[in-house]
Amino acid sequence: MAAPLPIAWLNGEFVALSEARISPLDRGFLFADSVYEVLPVYDGRPFLFNAHLSRLERSLSAIGMAPPLPRSRWAELLGELVARNGGGQQFVYVQVSRGAEYGRNHAPDPTLTPTLFMMTSPLAPLDPSVRAHGVDAVTVADERWKRCDIKSNALLANILAKNVAARAGATEAILLAQGQLREGASSAVMIVRNGVIYAPPEGNEILPSTTRVLVTLLATRLGIPVQQQVITEAELRAADEVLLGFATRGVLPVCRLDGTAINSGHPGPVWQRLQTAFEAYRSTVASLPIDEEA
Repeated sequence: MAAPLPIAWLNGEFVALSEARISPLDRGFLFADSVYEVLPVYDGRPFLFNAHLSRLERSLSAIGMAPPLPRSRWAELLGELVARNGGGQQFVYVQVSRGAEYGRNHAPDPTLTPTLFMMTSPLAPLDPSVRAHGVDAVTVADERWKRCDIKSNALLANILAKNVAARAGATEAILLAQGQLREGASSAVMIVRNGVIYAPPEGNEILPSTTRVLVTLLATRLGIPVQQQVITEAELRAADEVLLGFATRGVLPVCRLDGTAINSGHPGPVWQRLQTAFEAYRSTVASLPIDEEA
């Protein structure tokens, strides 16, 4: 992954990322008492801004915090941060912690001032090898907590799963629980069977995916049916196609799962159509105000 870009934003100020500092007593550091978002930026413009801010606000509400800034201010700051870092293709990381207090107390002080942080990194284009060969994934037991719908910084279980994937030379770890598909360690997972896209039911077990919502929109426009239902491990392994949805990478086709080819072992026709539609959609909305994405 490319190194982050040099300018960050921390608690109301643009600063050199290398000089950004928070207190070691910050609850995000001590307890992972914090939530985050990652927003892609194309041609200097945030992509799916309102969907990502809705999810940030949802995560904040779930941990008992009010939005620290209105969306209009987030948009203004994010735009300036991207511009200060040269514009173009980036992705912005946003983190909100409950703040710092003098001591380590499990029960939070409701009067704390939140710690707000943003940094940005270059957004790499789709690797041509993905178009030709897809990516590899491995399956891992889901050992996370019971509120995976909150985009929390408590990501140790995800990191351990990603380590399994990295050691296997795979792009993603696909999480299974009680014989059912959940999601990837950092992605949404969908399967294709007989021309229909299937996605696991939404709930506390998985994170609401902005990319999955966009896939549903694009698939509907293409006349590809999309259904939510429980997906078993056997159905995952027997799928015609397996799709990963990332905020920063779009939709990637899994062509090998635990070393075994998915179908032909090459990206399938549904992914090909979705990828073309995704690129067209991204170009269409590039010049629109962020409130007009649909």
